[in-house]
Amino acid sequence: MATTPSTTALRREARRPVRRIPAPEAEPAAGEDATSIGEAREAAKGCRRCPLWHDATQTVFGEGPETADVIFVGEQPGDQEDLAGKPFVGPAGRIFDSILDDAEVDRRKVYVTNAVKHFKFEPRGKRRIHSKPNAGEIQACRWWLDKELDLIKPNLVVALGATAAQALLGRAVPVLKMRGAVIERDGLRVFITIHPSLILRIREPADKEAERERFLKDMRKVKELMGV
Repeated sequence: MATTPSTTALRREARRPVRRIPAPEAEPAAGEDATSIGEAREAAKGCRRCPLWHDATQTVFGEGPETADVIFVGEQPGDQEDLAGKPFVGPAGRIFDSILDDAEVDRRKVYVTNAVKHFKFEPRGKRRIHSKPNAGEIQACRWWLDKELDLIKPNLVVALGATAAQALLGRAVPVLKMRGAVIERDGLRVFITIHPSLILRIREPADKEAERERFLKDMRKVKELMGV
């Protein structure tokens, strides 16, 4: 006899994010012929370069003008970014925007992306908890980051945190020790700083404000390096 799903089961199913990644597997070489960010973004929707696509809602590609002088690179999309399909729109993104405003850096004129384009997480009850990408996942997604760098050709790239720095420099970097430094690799200038999510994780108000001020100082230095 056929059974009818319980109300609880139906509600649980309704809470699951709607997958927006195309079902057919894309060729690993997808995107090689892209000559614009728009074409690369479209090709990345079917990316299968690592297994992270399987559980994510969708690919979260970079966003901003193709003529940007600076690219900000974070770690990976979070829960809200995965649902919205846009980078840096969650809690860390709001802090990022606020500090950019204070530093008089116009986000509309910069390009913002992540080292890894799919949300990696561990389910915990009703929540999806961020899980740090491993070296293989960072390396697999480096192809897309290289494509963004090649198409935009920025004067400066800002590594927001250790994962971004590793993706850009090809090695682990002690971010807190090298914070504020500019490292050149293959003609690329990379400015090292923290990821704004670090500010969120600080509980003591005085310490949180102090870290915010340090990040603001970093963003003011970025503005100087941009030459604007």
